[in-house]
Amino acid sequence: MTTIKLLASAEDHHIAKMAAVALGLTVLENAIPSPLPGVKPGLANIVTLIVLTRYGWRAAAWVSLLRVLAGSLLFGNFLAPGFFLSLSGAVCSLSVLALSLHLPQRWFGPVTDSILAAFAHIAGQMAVVYLWLIPLAGISYLIPIFATAALVFGTVNGLIAASFMDEMQSPSPKGDEISEQSRKKPSRKADHADPAKR
Repeated sequence: MTTIKLLASAEDHHIAKMAAVALGLTVLENAIPSPLPGVKPGLANIVTLIVLTRYGWRAAAWVSLLRVLAGSLLFGNFLAPGFFLSLSGAVCSLSVLALSLHLPQRWFGPVTDSILAAFAHIAGQMAVVYLWLIPLAGISYLIPIFATAALVFGTVNGLIAASFMDEMQSPSPKGDEISEQSRKKPSRKADHADPAKR
């Protein structure tokens, strides 16, 4: 009998931890009452933005898709319409974030990335609703509401993600000791391609 061993790298552990944090925020988000079905803060996107900036698009994609899959299994809606709505929103958001990596960093950052991703998320979900669930032109009347929610929550989530990243980059009280260690240990960020340096 042969035994198959799967060896997890340090990056795998980071992705798993961040996906778990994103899943926890999804659970918290589902406990918040929503005035309209589908209008949610998107708190898990904060984690996606942080991972995108620190580890690159590939890691962010893993975190986002694992969060969607684990969340659907946790809430019991795997392969249900809700799962495909979340999946379509995540795929559209990740696609836009991949394109946003090529935007000038001088004018674009976590806040603009968050807003663009929020609009893409809503657009993906609205497309699935119209093409599959409710093929009625009347759903277009909901677009201003969802667009406003995407703008507000995208801005707030982007600001929160930016503040977290600023704190992680701020010097520690043991700055001299840590800076000396950082010279000896290469940064994970330096091992990635240019998109991860955002």
